[in-house]
Amino acid sequence: MKEIMFLAASAIALGGMAQAQSNEKILVACFSWSGNTFEIAKQVQKQTGGDLFEITTVTPYSADYDECVTQAKKEQQADVRPPLATEVKDMEAYDVVFVGYPNWWSSMPMALFTFLEKYDLSGKTVIPFCTHGGGRWGRSVGDLKKLCPGATVLEGLAISGNMARRSKDDVTQWLQKIGITNKK
Repeated sequence: MKEIMFLAASAIALGGMAQAQSNEKILVACFSWSGNTFEIAKQVQKQTGGDLFEITTVTPYSADYDECVTQAKKEQQADVRPPLATEVKDMEAYDVVFVGYPNWWSSMPMALFTFLEKYDLSGKTVIPFCTHGGGRWGRSVGDLKKLCPGATVLEGLAISGNMARRSKDDVTQWLQKIGITNKK
């Protein structure tokens, strides 16, 4: 059974839909440990024509699941901001920013906190998507909204990580629902 949850945004433009204008520039930024979130990001990029950007840390997380989970929990408890190895060269040029991440300990990985604190996204449309193992959004959207003051946060897509590689239709339906469609 597909585990998809649409989360209503606090600010929805144009009567419930964010009609992307043909001149709007879209960034699809994501952090992915296992590849599941990156799979969703590639689908969003392909369907919107946006630029794909992978958020990576200077020190990669362990490939061992248990070690990664332990590190993620410690980082969250200590409110760590891991340094990033990548950066968006011209964030100011983007109007719409999709932000993708796995749900780690009921929120975003701390690398997303680093990313979102680095850029001023006020005046932009921010659209979250996450993969999860059953926890759906947790408190991640609330955390994202706190990190993006002045941004319009639209409906996001939460999808079970084991469905990521088979979620093309779900991504299509979500993008149609929020009014953002293929630019190319």
